[in-house]
Amino acid sequence: MKPSLRRFGRGQHPVVVVDEFTGKLDAIVEIAAALAPFPSEDGFFPGLRRYITQEDKAAFAYATGALQAVSPFVAGAFGHDSYDWVEASFSVVATPPDRLVPPQRAPHFDSSDPADLAVLHYLCDTEGTAFYRHRLTGIEQVDAANSDLFISHARPAALAARGYIHDSDQDYERIGHVEGVADRLVIYRGSLLHSGIIPPGATLSADPRKGRLTANLFVYGR
Repeated sequence: MKPSLRRFGRGQHPVVVVDEFTGKLDAIVEIAAALAPFPSEDGFFPGLRRYITQEDKAAFAYATGALQAVSPFVAGAFGHDSYDWVEASFSVVATPPDRLVPPQRAPHFDSSDPADLAVLHYLCDTEGTAFYRHRLTGIEQVDAANSDLFISHARPAALAARGYIHDSDQDYERIGHVEGVADRLVIYRGSLLHSGIIPPGATLSADPRKGRLTANLFVYGR
C-alpha cells in the first residue's frame, strides 16, 4: 500500500489516497461479478448497486478486510480512534446522461455529519472523483448549519443541468479531483460536495467486468 494525503479547497479538506491497496484486483472483480446482475439503485446513485451482507461471504470478507486496513488512515487524517460500519456495496455507473434525474446531474453530499466517511475503492481505471465548491454560496462542505441554504440554491441548478457534471460549470467550481486508478482507495468526508467524473461519450456498461465498477464503503467515525 502507498498512502498519501491531499487537501482540497479553501477549507483544506483532507482526502486520503491509497495506491496498490490490495494487489488482488482481479479476484475482487470476480467476487463482484459473482453477485451480478446488480439491482437498480432507488436512491441518487446513477446506476446499479449490490449491497453487501454477511450472507455474501466472499464479498463480506473483502469489505471487512478493507475497513480493517484503512483504520490507521482514518485515525491519522480524520482523528477518529474507531468507527462503525454503516454499509458497503459494489456499484456500477450505468444510467445514460439523458435519463438522469435532476439530483444526479450535480455534485452531491452523502451526509451533513462530518463523522460520516466515504471509503471508495476503484476496481477499474476511471476518470475518478471530483470535489466542488458551490459558486453562489461558497459551500464546499455541507453541515447542519448550511444544508438548507445549499439545498434551496442547488435544486434550481440541478433542474436546469443536462447530463453528468464532469468539470466546473456556471454553478459549481471544481476544487480538486482524484484519478480513478484501479486498486486505488480514497477516503473523504461524505459531507464534501463531490461527483464521479463521467465525461461525455463515456461507455456505460452494467457488466461489473466491463463497467465503471467501484466498492463503496461508508463508516461513522468515533
